[in-house]
Amino acid sequence: MDDRIGEACGVFGVYAPGQPVAKLTYFGLFALQHRGQESAGIAVSDGQTITVVKDMGLVAQVFDERRLAPLEGHLAIGQVRYSTTGKSTWRNAQPVYRSTGDAGFALGHNGNLTNTIELAEELGLDLNTIGSDSDVMGELLAREYSDEPRSDGRDLEGPLEQVLPRLRGAFSLVLMDDARLIGVRDPNGFRPLVLGRLEGGWVLASETAGLDIVGAVPVREIEPAEMIVIDASGVRSKRYAEPDPKLCLFEFVYFARPDSELYGQNVHAARQRMGEELARQAPAKADMVMPVPESGVPAAQGFARESGVPYGDGLVKNRYVGRTFIAPTQQLRGMGVRLKLNPLVENIAGKRLVVVDDSIVRGTTTRQIVQMLREAGASEVHLRVSSPPYRWPCFYGMDTGRRSELLAADMSVGEIRNYLGADSLAYLELPRLVAATGASSTAFCHACLTGKYPVPIVEELAGEPNSQDGAPDATEQPLRSS
Repeated sequence: MDDRIGEACGVFGVYAPGQPVAKLTYFGLFALQHRGQESAGIAVSDGQTITVVKDMGLVAQVFDERRLAPLEGHLAIGQVRYSTTGKSTWRNAQPVYRSTGDAGFALGHNGNLTNTIELAEELGLDLNTIGSDSDVMGELLAREYSDEPRSDGRDLEGPLEQVLPRLRGAFSLVLMDDARLIGVRDPNGFRPLVLGRLEGGWVLASETAGLDIVGAVPVREIEPAEMIVIDASGVRSKRYAEPDPKLCLFEFVYFARPDSELYGQNVHAARQRMGEELARQAPAKADMVMPVPESGVPAAQGFARESGVPYGDGLVKNRYVGRTFIAPTQQLRGMGVRLKLNPLVENIAGKRLVVVDDSIVRGTTTRQIVQMLREAGASEVHLRVSSPPYRWPCFYGMDTGRRSELLAADMSVGEIRNYLGADSLAYLELPRLVAATGASSTAFCHACLTGKYPVPIVEELAGEPNSQDGAPDATEQPLRSS
């Protein structure tokens, strides 16, 4: 029933002696809840012992005062998970913890490795029992950790310097041992990670919204191929590879909270500019511009402002419906969209509507929305999408399923319009989308739109090459990540 792109995960870390780091992490994860709703976890160190608490569910379901009270220390990390690799089980909840003799470490991961199978085979791990690529990273680090003991027995930097060059794909990490907090981004920086300054400490978070909620002042984004080490001596930065920035373009389109900043740009303002570009590219004679809530709101506002067509609400969202695990009967299957959306008949009846959304993935929800609007009396329904057609699977941390499940994979825009039952359909062109972000056109990964993958996809993941641009015909999703 859910036609959205699967979220990336969210990670958070704090080094703040004398402050309630577990509660700060709880609130940081709360601000990042939109990035993953399947599990949540926190690891805390008091300088001697690392304690990990994790469970299935939302942050507010996993943690309360009783579970947070014993988590005392001076540094912590946390993660909210959307499973793109491995099953949605307690074992795969994060942070991942590994004990190495009298020491240990924990890590939280946002992204997806593309060479998980290769690494697992090198380690002699059974592919049928691997929890996730995050587990593989943990095992790699644990083995390097024990092979190269440091003077204090608790130094993660050396093992990381050995392991990071072996990883391929997307990984924004927060890690900790007993004494230090570490943040890492992959050489392409597919997933965001930012550094903030807190009174008496430092914070790492997937988005600036995670800094804002705990009162941290944004300092800067962690650079691609950068490792940040935070301990009692301050903050140190190391580059472990050559960077080639390719932030996921859908962080701007859909993933990131609208009050976050990416590449120095406010996400909400960028999404409004996408709507303005869409109005210039594909105007429509209409009586009202309406969004598909809530992700379509900023672009619809921009479209209305640029076109002069009044903005209005046509759908009401039930805010308390999340992922449902109750399988409906065939008779009730049509209720899927109405569990989340219901039309405002008074605003719709007899009107020509421009309906704005950020993306169309499988098309099932969009088709039901068009039908719902017509049943509510809309005279015309013109669909406008603030991103190009979504044609290729993502192997870097988004859950899109197989290429055969993507509506635009083998259909023209006209065929899609007919399938959805709309009077007209237009997608925002890629150059206009990039221009709306305010960033360089070379600074993004847009493989899901163009089939051009910055990091090569191994044959086991991609299947046989497709003749178009050499892009893989990904008939199966890879062993994906958190």
